[in-house]
Amino acid sequence: MIAGALLGAGSLLAIGYVMDRGPWMTTQLMAPEQPVPFSHKHHVKDDGIDCRYCHTSVETSAFAGLPPTETCMTCHSQIWTNASVLEPVRESWANGTSIRWVRVHALPDFVYFNHSIHINKGIGCSTCHGRVDEMPLTYRVHNLYMDWCIDCHRNPARYIRPRSEVFNIAYQYPPNQAELGAKLVKEYHVKSAREITDCFTCHR
Repeated sequence: MIAGALLGAGSLLAIGYVMDRGPWMTTQLMAPEQPVPFSHKHHVKDDGIDCRYCHTSVETSAFAGLPPTETCMTCHSQIWTNASVLEPVRESWANGTSIRWVRVHALPDFVYFNHSIHINKGIGCSTCHGRVDEMPLTYRVHNLYMDWCIDCHRNPARYIRPRSEVFNIAYQYPPNQAELGAKLVKEYHVKSAREITDCFTCHR
C-alpha cells in the first residue's frame, strides 16, 4: 500500500517535471504563427544577409531590434513585388503601421537581459538562438529557463568566442576552447562567476 502510494507520487512528480520541460510549456522547437512566414534560412543562408542588417541595435542596446518595414521594402519594392505572402509587408508600408511580429525569444518581465553586453563579451548569436540560418520558420532552440542561463554564467569560458566571430552563425568551437575561452574571459573583462550568478545580475 505504502509502496504503491510512493510509486504513484513519484510518477506524478516525474510527469509534472517532463510536462514543465516539454515544448507545450516552453514552446521550444515550435515556430509561432507570424503575420509573414519569414525565413531566416532564405535571408541568412541563401542570400547572405548579416544579422545586424535587420537587428540594428543588437550591439548597442538591450533589445536586438526588429526591422522596420522600410528595411524589408529596401529589397521587396524591387523583388517579389506582387507575392501574396508579402501583402502584410506592403500594407504596413502603405499604412505606416508596424508589422505585429510574435516574439520567439520572450523572457518574463522580471528577467533583465541585455543583448549588447553578451555580444561585446563574445557570446555569439547561435549560442542562444541556434542555427537560425537553417530555419525556414524561426523557433526557440533552448527553453530559456534560469538553469540554462546559469549554466553559461557559471563557466562562460566554454561559450565565449572571438568578437570577430560573434555574428558567424556557423561558428564551431575549436578543440582548445578551454584555453581560448579562459584567455578571452580575461581579455574581455568578464566578471567572475560569483558576480554574474548573483541574483541582481538578471533580477533588478
